[in-house]
Amino acid sequence: IRASIQEYILRSWSLVKMGTTAAQKKLFFNLRRMKSQMQALEEGDLKPEQVEAIATKLGVTTEDVVSMNGRLSGPDASLNAPLRGTEGEGQWQDWLADDDAESQEDELVQSDEFDTRMTLLQSAMGELNEREQHILQERRLTEEPKTLEELADQYGVSRERIRQIEVRAFEKLQKAMKSMAAEQGLLN
Repeated sequence: IRASIQEYILRSWSLVKMGTTAAQKKLFFNLRRMKSQMQALEEGDLKPEQVEAIATKLGVTTEDVVSMNGRLSGPDASLNAPLRGTEGEGQWQDWLADDDAESQEDELVQSDEFDTRMTLLQSAMGELNEREQHILQERRLTEEPKTLEELADQYGVSRERIRQIEVRAFEKLQKAMKSMAAEQGLLN
């Protein structure tokens, strides 16, 4: 019965999952008691030596202790709770933003720019002969580029000749892409 009650408390304590391993459960049920033994209940955050002592006694990592202490130290708050002291009506969730994520506008601009560049590249590749296209693709447009030696063996020419063809093809490709971009008004 006691185990069932503890399991229910663990599941119901918060909407955030608290812990499922035996060590995490042990930490959950013993952290407050250990903090009170150390007279650390009112201090909020634990000192590094207190975290280390608790982690050692309970056989968990210091990160687990810090994480669990953070979760247990304050009540859960609803993101839909109204904000007080602000002008107008609002909720906490209105103020949440993912600082790491790019805005939709930036993503759209990047996607459009990528599509435009790929279209220009494909059109410009048409200016090259078959051998130049193949060498350029194998040397610059693949995840694992082939070596000059591999392509020289394939075409029966020297490595230097493959390098010359690659350089000439790349120059032709750049020139073709610049002229197409200018025609479309993409260059400043």
